[in-house]
Amino acid sequence: MTTPEPQPVYLGGPRFQTDPAELYREMRRDHGAVAPVVLDGDVPAWLVLGYRELHQVTSDPQLFSRDSDLWNQWDRIPADWPLLPMIGRKQPSILYTVGERHRERAAVISAALEAVDPFELKGHAERFADELIDQLCGRGECDIVGEYAMLLPLRVLARIYGFSDAQGPGLVTAMNDMINGREGALDGQRHLGESMYGLLAAKAARPGHDVASRMLANTAGFTLDEVAQDLMVMMAAGHQPTADWIGNSLRLMLTDDRFAASLAGGRHSVGEAMNEVLWEDTPTQNVAGRWTTRDTKLGGQRIGSGDLVLLGLAAANGDPNVRTDAGALTGGNNAFFSFGHGEHRCPFTAQEVAEVIARTGIEVLLDRLPDVDLAGPAEELTRRPSPWLRGLTALPVTFTPTPALGAAR
Repeated sequence: MTTPEPQPVYLGGPRFQTDPAELYREMRRDHGAVAPVVLDGDVPAWLVLGYRELHQVTSDPQLFSRDSDLWNQWDRIPADWPLLPMIGRKQPSILYTVGERHRERAAVISAALEAVDPFELKGHAERFADELIDQLCGRGECDIVGEYAMLLPLRVLARIYGFSDAQGPGLVTAMNDMINGREGALDGQRHLGESMYGLLAAKAARPGHDVASRMLANTAGFTLDEVAQDLMVMMAAGHQPTADWIGNSLRLMLTDDRFAASLAGGRHSVGEAMNEVLWEDTPTQNVAGRWTTRDTKLGGQRIGSGDLVLLGLAAANGDPNVRTDAGALTGGNNAFFSFGHGEHRCPFTAQEVAEVIARTGIEVLLDRLPDVDLAGPAEELTRRPSPWLRGLTALPVTFTPTPALGAAR
């Protein structure tokens, strides 16, 4: 009696919400380092689970291209396919640009972000964090995710990009509506686009000391559409993962005894908790994607020309072939894939911006609400049902009510 062949795994469903690590272990057991998966509409793809295999894919842009036009499934993708915002075609953003043009665009983005004063960035993060905490500190309870983490990153990013503080709350609402994908998604996307083009028009007429003005001033010959698309990509990529980094790190610190000391008045383990999250509970689980330029073999699987290869960042971080002691604290080990790898990884300057925002947000919260504690059992916390981004639906906490600081801080 023959054993039936393991079937491709549907990349969705509740297990990505409840216990994705166990699901990745099962997929690795059944398929090896590269597993066949199906997306919405029974669209086939490959998910890279192995650390070494993911390194191989992200290190070889000639074989594993970022050019989505190569996909051999476009003829069966309907116009209303729900993953089109994530797997786009013919978009003028840096995400799908390859070769020398991509390197030029990445250099422009990095230069624009490098010029951000780190002290000024931290100051903005502290100010907006205090404003958000002022709105909830007198109640003695709140949802850290909905009322804090999901509001802070974009406020800071909007400020350094060149938007006014008055525009910040509207941009946050629009971005969160777009990410949630509900009835307000299209309106949110429209508001972001109109706001970005309005910002670029204003900065073209009157440049300032901000990211948008520096990108407009580049000499590489990028069009207005390219600059607008890259700024919107940077805002989306910088907001949601950073918000989840804050939420996931605070969840770890509130539920794991190893980090109790930081909640009792010290900050020494904030960075360690954030690093641990990037290994064990990374905000970006899976990324789409790469497309093969010819037939090849990867992790024992035969990959056809034009096949979609998805980057399993969370699975690779937990690969037992490289994580021989997965239960140990990761300390300062930064060899995780949470920011990607290769020439299409998140720019280092963008990683630094995200870390400053996330760490400042956590530290200000612990300073202002030092006795913060979970409002219910840890096992009742739930995750968003997404195979792509991993974050909490809510993080309800209690604390001793304190007065708002207002402008005093």
